[in-house]
Amino acid sequence: MNIRNCQKNMAIMAILSALILIPHVSSAQSGSGAGSIIPRLPDGKPDIQGTWDFRTITPMQRPVALGNKATLTKEEAAAFQAEENVRIDRDNFTDTTTTGDYNEFWYDRGNELVGDMRTSLITDPPNGRIPPLTEAAQAKRAQTQIDSDLAYGVEARPLSERCIMGFNSGPPMIPSAYNNNVQLVQTGDNVMIHNEMVHNVRIVRMNDTTHREFPRKWEGDSIGYWEGDTLVVETDFFARATSFRNSSENMHLTERFTLESADSLSYEFTIEDPTTWTQPWTAKIPMRRAELPIYEYACHEGNYSMAGVLAGWRRVEFNAMQEEAK
Repeated sequence: MNIRNCQKNMAIMAILSALILIPHVSSAQSGSGAGSIIPRLPDGKPDIQGTWDFRTITPMQRPVALGNKATLTKEEAAAFQAEENVRIDRDNFTDTTTTGDYNEFWYDRGNELVGDMRTSLITDPPNGRIPPLTEAAQAKRAQTQIDSDLAYGVEARPLSERCIMGFNSGPPMIPSAYNNNVQLVQTGDNVMIHNEMVHNVRIVRMNDTTHREFPRKWEGDSIGYWEGDTLVVETDFFARATSFRNSSENMHLTERFTLESADSLSYEFTIEDPTTWTQPWTAKIPMRRAELPIYEYACHEGNYSMAGVLAGWRRVEFNAMQEEAK
């Protein structure tokens, strides 16, 4: 276990130890939804603790062909689910030019649309699409792709490939191939957001109003507060782009957690990053209480493949140099 993981584990233990000291007896009271009953902590705040599952096959962006169609009918939703589950089934893989990846057994992306049958997880802009990249962001993305393809060094490889941050933990969190889980723990002073992909633990300070710019962390610096029954988490000062697509260290992230029932949690995030996107945008993802705990995501046990990836490219470069010398 490396130093970074030790520090993360110590943070988790500190939060859990503090939690033991807090009475965990919830009382059912009226919640944010009409007629809803939600569990609450002794201080009256909604009890959002537990492990939550956010898998779905609803696409992040609305398919262009659907135009301004925000939701599907029951019949359309049933047809989409049937077709999509066939399309993404890795056991139906027929591409003979590659070995593919995992078979279907290892995927846990879910097989249903979100309950309100939206055509995208993005709720704003109204077209359900991620806003265009700025010119500077387009140039940066092109250079990043070149650096990654050539594998100049470890730093050029994606964060998820290097087992630093998972491809769905962001922040923000988004449904993906598997491990679509988050564990939330509350104490009087902090909220812990734990994604086991890859060992990401965010400690949200509930008694602070000022962000800490240094040291910058992969997951940024988070402070939180309550707006009624909604937990609002503001995150700034990322170390660099997270594993979230095209993000930058300048991203400002606002997340909203609203307990709609004992087993239903609404997760909404808004991204503001004027160096990357031409306007802010918002997505909303429902979460369901999970029956099982989160298990460790080993991620190649430190990713033994990295040395092979870089060694292969160095050999390609060496061979090219030899041919040029001839």
